[in-house]
Amino acid sequence: MTSNLLLILTRNPELGKCKTRLAAKVGDAAALSIYEFLLDRTVSFTKDLDVSKWVFYSESIWENDVWDSKIYAKKLQIGSDLGQKMANAFEEGFNSGFKKIVIIGSDMYDLSQEELEEAFSKLENHDFVVGPAEDGGYYLLGMTSLKKELFQNKSWGTDTVLSNTLKDLNQEDLYMLEEKNDVDHYEDIKDIPAFKPFLKHMKE
Repeated sequence: MTSNLLLILTRNPELGKCKTRLAAKVGDAAALSIYEFLLDRTVSFTKDLDVSKWVFYSESIWENDVWDSKIYAKKLQIGSDLGQKMANAFEEGFNSGFKKIVIIGSDMYDLSQEELEEAFSKLENHDFVVGPAEDGGYYLLGMTSLKKELFQNKSWGTDTVLSNTLKDLNQEDLYMLEEKNDVDHYEDIKDIPAFKPFLKHMKE
C-alpha cells in the first residue's frame, strides 16, 4: 500500500441524473453521452497513477463498469451535500493511514496523469494543494491532514467556493496548480473538437 490516495467523486451515469446544467442546453441523452466520455477520460489519466485509488459513487456501487475493481476500490458517497461527502471521504482516507490525499471529480477533460503526479509531489513540501477552476470552484484539492473548515459554510456549485476555500487556507502552506476549466455548461465544451460528435444536433 502506498501512502498516497486519490479520491474520485463520480455520479452514476444515468439518463437525466448527470450533468443537469449541461443537459438543460444539449438534452439528457447528449449530456449522458458526454459524461460517459468524461468518465472514460478520467479512467485514462488515473488508472496508471502509482497511488491507491478510491471511487465514490453518488447513488449505488456498480460492479461492472468503467472503474476496474482491481484498480479502484469502490465506495459510496456519504453526506447531505458535496462538502460532507468530500470531508467524509478524506476522513476515511486519513483514518486508513494515508498521508497524502488528493480529491478530484470525474468531469475534467484536460487533466493529465502528470498533473496529478505534480499535485502529490507538491504535498511533499506543502500541506495543501488546490487546482482552481475557471468557474470559481476547484477541480482538485489535496492535503496532508484533514481541515474540516474547508468543507463547511460553502455554497457548493457557485463561483464563491474557491475564494472562500482560499480564505480558510490563508494561514496554511498552500501550493496552487494551474487554473483549468471543468465541464458543467455547453459553453465549456462547444469549441473543443473532442466534443463535436456529441453536439451534432445543436444548431449554431
